[in-house]
Amino acid sequence: MGIGTIFLIVLVLILIGVIPTWPHSRQWGYAPSGIVSIILIVLLVMLLTGRL
Repeated sequence: MGIGTIFLIVLVLILIGVIPTWPHSRQWGYAPSGIVSIILIVLLVMLLTGRL
């Protein structure tokens, strides 16, 4: 496994962790998951194009 694949897996786990479904994170809104989603999409595109 390359470093890009490992980084992608870590970002998916972070994305699952920032979903505002737990009581302590309901006030955060969707900003954390939105930011991580954008980073995940950019890295996925870079991985698919071979730049990562």
